Amino acid sequence: MPITLSVKDRIAEIVFDHPPVNAFDSDMWCALPGIITEAGSREDVNVVLIRAEGRGFCGGVDIKEMQAHPERIVKLNRGNYETFKAVRDCPVPVVTAAHGFVIGGGIGICGASDTVIASDDCFFSLPEIDRGAMGGASHLSRMFPLHVVRAAFFTGGRITAQDAWRLGGIHKIVTRDELASEARAFAAIIASKSRTALLLAKQALNGLEARDVDHGYRFEQGFTLEMYMHEDSQKARDAFVDGGKTAKY
Repeated sequence: MPITLSVKDRIAEIVFDHPPVNAFDSDMWCALPGIITEAGSREDVNVVLIRAEGRGFCGGVDIKEMQAHPERIVKLNRGNYETFKAVRDCPVPVVTAAHGFVIGGGIGICGASDTVIASDDCFFSLPEIDRGAMGGASHLSRMFPLHVVRAAFFTGGRITAQDAWRLGGIHKIVTRDELASEARAFAAIIASKSRTALLLAKQALNGLEARDVDHGYRFEQGFTLEMYMHEDSQKARDAFVDGGKTAKY
């Protein structure tokens, strides 16, 4: 299964394993919110841990699907929005363990999480500018300062785990081999707390945020739809599918 859920010692562990790059199609993005909500709603769960197997944490959306079926953009947008909202609205804390690459939709998951632990080979990227899309800055802005977000967004560039830690975007950097065990150990500390206290703390912390992240992302998605309707968007997706190239304009 590309997405699995298991529960042990009050930790719900959601694992992505969808080779080659954990890039999800619209059906998978639409399935994720239910999995996350189920995990966080269980009375025997105090914390949700999201991690992945394979080359990287998440490659975002399946660009090949969007190239072949651009009419599915509305369904995909809904799946993305509901996924990130499910992470942020999860009744209990959500810890994400990221490795390799965190791209596009992976940014939304990390940015919506309560905290992120990353491997030393990890990087964060929003290549939407080169994929004929928009979106993701709302959640990236929960992790990094404004000008860092804009520089990454306009260039499609990468933010390394080392820079992410320096900027306060992630809690801890560990080696790739240590990531799963370190993330579980950190989650275990949270799991040992009162579930009632965790539920109240999550509500309080979400309520303290200076802006509505979900509204911000929904606002961004309007521009995503507008971009998808432009000929440059199809050109960008065609180039990417053709060997991961960047379109020339």
